[in-house]
Amino acid sequence: MTAVEVAVHAHAALGEGPTWDPHAQRLIWVDILGSRVHTYDPVSGHRTVMATEQHVGAAKPRAGGGLVVNLRDGVGLYGAPGSGEPFRWLHREPVPGRRANDAAVAPDGSLWCGTMRYDEAPRGGTLSRIAPDGTVRTILDDVAVSNGTGWSPDGRLMYYIDSPTRRIDVFDVGEDQLPTNRRPLADVDDGFPDGLTVDADGCVWVALWDGGAVRRYTPDGELDRVVELPVRRPTACAFGGADLTDLYITTARTGLEAPHPMSGSVLVVPGAGKGLPQPAFAG
Repeated sequence: MTAVEVAVHAHAALGEGPTWDPHAQRLIWVDILGSRVHTYDPVSGHRTVMATEQHVGAAKPRAGGGLVVNLRDGVGLYGAPGSGEPFRWLHREPVPGRRANDAAVAPDGSLWCGTMRYDEAPRGGTLSRIAPDGTVRTILDDVAVSNGTGWSPDGRLMYYIDSPTRRIDVFDVGEDQLPTNRRPLADVDDGFPDGLTVDADGCVWVALWDGGAVRRYTPDGELDRVVELPVRRPTACAFGGADLTDLYITTARTGLEAPHPMSGSVLVVPGAGKGLPQPAFAG
């Protein structure tokens, strides 16, 4: 049986977006509805919490230090601690009733950020590419709950989840780094696919909201591993640790009448596999 441990005891309303920062050797994750960005050093146990002024869908490391954040009204930048660089908007586009959700950094250093309506209305969300200079290109404009995004080890495939479809999709990535030829990789029959990560073998790990598990799919879409969890609402997963072999899983408490004591915490499966180094945002 796969060992599942608690890495960070927390009561996050909507824990999301675990990201391993290789330079700081720490995990970054967010509580979307709590408007908090958390960090965790698994060696020392040191944790930090930073409040944001808006609901925060994701936070990713920047190449020069600091964080890029996907906020309710757009994408913003925080400088490295002690740099004196104030927060600034890279792209601001407030839409009433809409908020940020999951985001990912592509191999070329661009940020791919998702949005969704608070009421999860169909066609109310988007997936956009934000270049380091703030140039925005909308990739999809008809999604409901934009979630997991990731790339194959060679960068030639992009995986994407619009959760209510209960499907993991795959695209081809052209020389212009834009996705084409969208098609299903796998259908999910237990819960809703949420955040994802791609491992060194090119397999896709997906957290299942209301499914109480993380599943691993091969590049051919075959289910080859299931990690059962003690919580009902895992939200996303990412490999971390010095060797990128530990699978960290964020979880949520929101909407549960009687949440499990571990709901809202960050879980970890030591030695689950081998992850890929994640690029930092180039802006």
